[in-house]
Amino acid sequence: MVQDALRMLSEQHIVTLDEDKKATMVNNLMVALVSDKDMQPVINTGTLYQ
Repeated sequence: MVQDALRMLSEQHIVTLDEDKKATMVNNLMVALVSDKDMQPVINTGTLYQ
């Protein structure tokens, strides 16, 4: 599922992700997929590159 999501985003030119952002997205998707609790929205107000 995660590979499909990354491939779709790349193929459809929705977003361009560097390797660090891909790793972050993979982590977030895996947490959402295996979590036993409902997801809660998170608003990112910062940046990875400070």
